[in-house]
Amino acid sequence: MSRRALPIFKHILSSRSTTSTRSVTYMPRPGDGTPRAVTLIPGDGVGPLVTGAVEQVMEAMHAPVYFEKYDIHGDMKTVPVEVIESIKKNKVCLKGGLKTPVGGGVSSLNVLLRKELDLYASLVHCFNLEGLPTRHDNVDIVVIRENTEGEYSGLEHEVVPGVVESLKVITKFCSERIAKYAFEYAYLNNRKKVTAVHKANIMKLADGLFLESCREIASKYPGIQYNEMIVDNCSMQLVSKPEQFDVMVTPNLYGNLVANTAAGIAGGTGVMPGGNVGADHAIFEQGASAGNVGNEKVLEQKKANPVALLLSSAMMLRHLQFPSFADRLETSVKRVISEGKYRTKDLGGDCTTQEVVDAVIANLD
Repeated sequence: MSRRALPIFKHILSSRSTTSTRSVTYMPRPGDGTPRAVTLIPGDGVGPLVTGAVEQVMEAMHAPVYFEKYDIHGDMKTVPVEVIESIKKNKVCLKGGLKTPVGGGVSSLNVLLRKELDLYASLVHCFNLEGLPTRHDNVDIVVIRENTEGEYSGLEHEVVPGVVESLKVITKFCSERIAKYAFEYAYLNNRKKVTAVHKANIMKLADGLFLESCREIASKYPGIQYNEMIVDNCSMQLVSKPEQFDVMVTPNLYGNLVANTAAGIAGGTGVMPGGNVGADHAIFEQGASAGNVGNEKVLEQKKANPVALLLSSAMMLRHLQFPSFADRLETSVKRVISEGKYRTKDLGGDCTTQEVVDAVIANLD
């Protein structure tokens, strides 16, 4: 082969390589490229750091989104009306952590948002990332949690001094719709199994109703395997054989515990994406709630891990029907994790948030 022909030959090979790795063409509808408004709540603690990371990456990608930013904090008595109106108008929100006071004081604004917008399904994806060593391999779990009732109903009162009654509310309507969402998710994402997590051996009526609803919905999806597991056994199975789980559907409180446990097993809460969705609106945030506002030292050193919220933003881009941008963002984040050069302290490194962001931007296709 002549030396003049060699560059042409290399160009042909590179073109073939690019073509062979490209996915089937996404055919947008006219107008799908119109930039979309997204409500942005930076939140407390490290929230502004990690939401700022997302803003930088979106700008670097020229993603067709722009943010309407609102400064709210977990110690506020309620979510301002203009914030709720913005989310209802835009349909989509990206949120940093909102700190909830422990014990007395104000109610959780996170719970308030879910109830006000009827974001009845929480989804947390816990999976191994290439290049990030963990105790278990082959972890790929999606935890789908009922988000509006159960122990989070907020129905508590003091019967007499020293005696407090807290009501756990389970309804057939909410149980059926979360079960339906879990099976629909499994069907649309080619998942093979759904596990219902419960404590119906003790709470026979409340968790019994949840199980009954799950069984009814499961009967409509014969192609998806269905099983049930008591929550205490589930906790043990999660830390010993997490690879057995695929999609998990849970009532409210159990889902919070299961999702954070699964996140810890798969690599930590700093890398697990998630979101809350209802019929009309969605809020995307760090998947597992543990550590989502960080601590003073991390904040001072500006070393918060932005990976979880960046991956949640990729979920958001898919939700907005911008799949190519979602793929680019996710691929870049995974490439940075795999290379192992730029990691925050929770992943064994010592990088700042900005250094990780710069690496992600540099790896964008």
